Amino acid sequence: MASEIPPTQASAQDIADAWARELPDVPVSSIGVVTPLWQLAKLFGDDRRRVLTGAGVDPATLDLLSVLRRAGAPYTLTTRELSRRALVTAGAISQRVARAESDGLVTRTRPQGRPRTVDVTLTPAGHALVEATVGRVLTRESDLLAALPPAQQTHLAELLTALLRGVQQTVGDTRVTQVGDES
Repeated sequence: MASEIPPTQASAQDIADAWARELPDVPVSSIGVVTPLWQLAKLFGDDRRRVLTGAGVDPATLDLLSVLRRAGAPYTLTTRELSRRALVTAGAISQRVARAESDGLVTRTRPQGRPRTVDVTLTPAGHALVEATVGRVLTRESDLLAALPPAQQTHLAELLTALLRGVQQTVGDTRVTQVGDES
């Protein structure tokens, strides 16, 4: 499954060795971790976009539908709760909901006695789309991880979770968004 690195692309170790030679007083050990993580993020992100394009859904809409689906029956959340769970601004949620509503994937209602609250509910079409798409995405990502046996996948997940928590603490930011998101 694994192929060799193309000759035009330097390995993380080559990059670290070059910087160690050129800047001997600068720590370079992070290159062996961070460079493959960036490369993997790019590969996973590009692959997911291809899968979503094939499914006819954009990442923001899938995120909205997924948050509603994971909420459980009756698959309804307020826009405030959607914003909190999706880790995006109220304005971004409003745009996502409007787009999904025009596509017949969600409905918006105002609960009786709560004029400032907007409930968003997954429609049967939205439910079907999110289940089919998430199934495709997760199956594909499982295939991409097949280079590692299950025990190594579990161990890697634990290590990455510990690294994520440590980085979040160091940078003072506990938000987790998609690669490339500005929010």
